[in-house]
Amino acid sequence: MKYKMIIILCFALASSTMSSTAKGNNHKSNGQNHGSPIFKNQSVGYHDALGVRGLGTTGISIKHFTKSNQAIEGIVGLWPNAFSATVLLEYYVPAFGEPGLNWYYGAGAHIASESNLEYYDGLRGYRSDEGVSLGIDGIFGLEYKIQELPMAISLDMKPFFEMTTSGKAYLAADPGLTVKLTF
Repeated sequence: MKYKMIIILCFALASSTMSSTAKGNNHKSNGQNHGSPIFKNQSVGYHDALGVRGLGTTGISIKHFTKSNQAIEGIVGLWPNAFSATVLLEYYVPAFGEPGLNWYYGAGAHIASESNLEYYDGLRGYRSDEGVSLGIDGIFGLEYKIQELPMAISLDMKPFFEMTTSGKAYLAADPGLTVKLTF
Protein backbone atom coordinates (compact mmCIF):
# COMPACT_ATOMS: atom_id res chain seq x y z
CA MET A 1 0.00 0.00 0.00
CA LYS A 2 2.81 2.43 0.89
CA TYR A 3 4.61 1.80 -2.37
CA LYS A 4 1.43 2.53 -4.35
CA MET A 5 1.29 5.93 -2.66
CA ILE A 6 4.94 6.57 -3.56
CA ILE A 7 4.32 5.68 -7.21
CA ILE A 8 1.25 7.93 -7.31
CA LEU A 9 3.24 10.81 -5.76
CA CYS A 10 6.10 10.37 -8.26
CA PHE A 11 3.61 10.32 -11.13
CA ALA A 12 1.84 13.43 -9.82
CA LEU A 13 5.11 15.38 -9.44
CA ALA A 14 6.32 14.33 -12.89
CA SER A 15 3.01 15.07 -14.59
CA SER A 16 2.71 18.50 -12.95
CA THR A 17 6.19 19.36 -14.21
CA MET A 18 5.32 18.19 -17.72
CA SER A 19 1.92 19.89 -17.75
CA SER A 20 3.41 23.28 -16.85
CA THR A 21 5.81 22.86 -19.77
CA ALA A 22 3.05 21.65 -22.13
CA LYS A 23 0.77 24.62 -21.32
CA GLY A 24 3.19 26.90 -23.14
CA ASN A 25 4.35 28.97 -20.19
CA ASN A 26 7.07 31.34 -21.31
CA HIS A 27 10.07 31.16 -19.00
CA LYS A 28 12.78 33.76 -18.69
CA SER A 29 16.46 33.20 -18.18
CA ASN A 30 19.02 35.98 -17.75
CA GLY A 31 16.29 38.50 -18.60
CA GLN A 32 15.62 37.04 -22.06
CA ASN A 33 12.31 35.57 -23.19
CA HIS A 34 13.09 32.38 -25.07
CA GLY A 35 9.58 32.16 -26.56
CA SER A 36 9.58 28.39 -26.04
CA PRO A 37 8.44 26.61 -22.89
CA ILE A 38 11.39 24.23 -23.15
CA PHE A 39 14.84 25.72 -22.68
CA LYS A 40 18.06 25.01 -20.88
CA ASN A 41 18.39 27.24 -17.86
CA GLN A 42 21.42 29.39 -18.65
CA SER A 43 22.64 29.81 -15.06
CA VAL A 44 22.60 26.10 -14.14
CA GLY A 45 22.64 24.45 -17.58
CA TYR A 46 19.33 22.55 -17.41
CA HIS A 47 15.61 23.00 -16.77
CA ASP A 48 14.43 19.69 -15.23
CA ALA A 49 16.13 16.77 -13.52
CA LEU A 50 15.31 13.30 -12.25
CA GLY A 51 17.75 11.50 -9.99
CA VAL A 52 18.62 9.28 -7.06
CA ARG A 53 19.54 10.68 -3.62
CA GLY A 54 21.63 8.76 -1.11
CA LEU A 55 23.38 9.06 2.29
CA GLY A 56 20.62 10.44 4.60
CA THR A 57 17.17 10.40 3.03
CA THR A 58 17.55 7.86 0.23
CA GLY A 59 15.15 7.97 -2.67
CA ILE A 60 14.07 9.76 -5.83
CA SER A 61 14.67 13.45 -6.57
CA ILE A 62 12.62 15.47 -9.09
CA LYS A 63 13.64 19.08 -9.82
CA HIS A 64 12.04 21.79 -11.97
CA PHE A 65 13.40 25.32 -12.45
CA THR A 66 10.70 28.00 -12.28
CA LYS A 67 13.18 30.87 -12.84
CA SER A 68 16.82 31.05 -13.87
CA ASN A 69 17.96 30.85 -10.24
CA GLN A 70 14.97 29.20 -8.52
CA ALA A 71 13.83 25.57 -8.49
CA ILE A 72 11.24 23.36 -6.84
CA GLU A 73 12.59 19.97 -5.77
CA GLY A 74 10.59 16.98 -4.65
CA ILE A 75 12.28 14.13 -2.80
CA VAL A 76 10.51 10.82 -2.22
CA GLY A 77 12.39 9.01 0.55
CA LEU A 78 12.28 5.21 0.72
CA TRP A 79 13.14 2.92 3.65
CA PRO A 80 12.23 -0.71 4.38
CA ASN A 81 9.26 0.26 6.59
CA ALA A 82 8.76 3.94 5.81
CA PHE A 83 8.51 6.61 3.15
CA SER A 84 8.55 10.39 3.02
CA ALA A 85 7.69 13.16 0.60
CA THR A 86 9.60 16.45 0.76
CA VAL A 87 9.05 19.61 -1.28
CA LEU A 88 11.73 22.34 -1.28
CA LEU A 89 12.02 25.79 -2.84
CA GLU A 90 15.68 26.31 -3.76
CA TYR A 91 17.76 29.30 -4.91
CA TYR A 92 20.96 28.96 -6.97
CA VAL A 93 24.09 31.16 -6.95
CA PRO A 94 27.23 30.60 -9.08
CA ALA A 95 30.14 29.12 -7.11
CA PHE A 96 33.83 30.01 -7.53
CA GLY A 97 33.27 31.38 -11.06
CA GLU A 98 33.25 27.85 -12.49
CA PRO A 99 30.73 27.06 -15.26
CA GLY A 100 28.15 24.54 -14.06
CA LEU A 101 29.11 24.87 -10.37
CA ASN A 102 26.44 26.42 -8.12
CA TRP A 103 25.67 26.88 -4.45
CA TYR A 104 22.05 26.34 -3.55
CA TYR A 105 19.95 26.93 -0.46
CA GLY A 106 16.29 26.87 0.43
CA ALA A 107 13.51 25.59 2.64
CA GLY A 108 10.42 23.40 2.52
CA ALA A 109 8.40 20.78 4.34
CA HIS A 110 7.87 17.04 4.45
CA ILE A 111 5.42 14.36 5.47
CA ALA A 112 6.51 10.85 6.45
CA SER A 113 4.88 7.56 7.32
CA GLU A 114 6.59 4.73 9.17
CA SER A 115 6.06 1.50 11.08
CA ASN A 116 8.32 -0.07 13.71
CA LEU A 117 11.81 0.70 12.44
CA GLU A 118 14.52 1.84 14.81
CA TYR A 119 18.25 2.36 14.36
CA TYR A 120 20.78 5.17 14.47
CA ASP A 121 23.29 5.73 11.67
CA GLY A 122 25.30 8.54 13.30
CA LEU A 123 23.58 11.43 11.52
CA ARG A 124 19.91 10.51 11.66
CA GLY A 125 18.00 8.51 14.19
CA TYR A 126 15.14 6.37 12.95
CA ARG A 127 12.52 5.55 15.54
CA SER A 128 9.93 2.91 16.28
CA ASP A 129 6.86 5.16 16.11
CA GLU A 130 4.06 4.07 13.85
CA GLY A 131 2.11 6.79 12.14
CA VAL A 132 2.61 10.07 10.34
CA SER A 133 5.19 12.80 10.87
CA LEU A 134 5.26 16.39 9.63
CA GLY A 135 8.38 18.50 9.42
CA ILE A 136 10.09 21.63 8.16
CA ASP A 137 13.28 21.36 6.15
CA GLY A 138 16.18 23.56 5.17
CA ILE A 139 18.72 22.75 2.48
CA PHE A 140 22.13 24.06 1.43
CA GLY A 141 24.67 22.47 -0.86
CA LEU A 142 26.87 22.52 -3.93
CA GLU A 143 25.85 21.20 -7.36
CA TYR A 144 27.94 20.54 -10.46
CA LYS A 145 26.30 20.20 -13.87
CA ILE A 146 28.61 18.16 -16.10
CA GLN A 147 28.69 20.25 -19.29
CA GLU A 148 29.39 17.37 -21.69
CA LEU A 149 26.69 15.06 -20.29
CA PRO A 150 23.04 15.40 -19.31
CA MET A 151 24.03 14.85 -15.68
CA ALA A 152 24.38 16.83 -12.46
CA ILE A 153 25.84 15.79 -9.09
CA SER A 154 25.03 17.54 -5.83
CA LEU A 155 26.19 17.26 -2.23
CA ASP A 156 24.01 18.88 0.40
CA MET A 157 22.84 19.05 3.98
CA LYS A 158 19.07 19.02 4.52
CA PRO A 159 18.50 19.65 8.24
CA PHE A 160 14.94 19.16 9.42
CA PHE A 161 12.70 19.34 12.47
CA GLU A 162 9.90 16.79 12.66
CA MET A 163 6.88 16.13 14.89
CA THR A 164 5.16 12.73 15.00
CA THR A 165 1.50 11.98 15.60
CA SER A 166 2.54 10.47 18.95
CA GLY A 167 3.91 13.88 20.02
CA LYS A 168 7.63 13.13 19.72
CA ALA A 169 10.01 15.61 18.07
CA TYR A 170 13.17 14.91 16.07
CA LEU A 171 15.97 17.06 14.68
CA ALA A 172 18.38 15.68 12.08
CA ALA A 173 21.19 16.84 9.76
CA ASP A 174 20.24 14.60 6.76
CA PRO A 175 23.20 14.84 4.34
CA GLY A 176 22.64 13.90 0.71
CA LEU A 177 24.49 12.97 -2.44
CA THR A 178 22.29 13.12 -5.55
CA VAL A 179 23.06 12.03 -9.10
CA LYS A 180 20.55 13.44 -11.60
CA LEU A 181 19.76 13.12 -15.29
CA THR A 182 19.11 16.60 -16.65
CA PHE A 183 16.91 17.73 -19.50
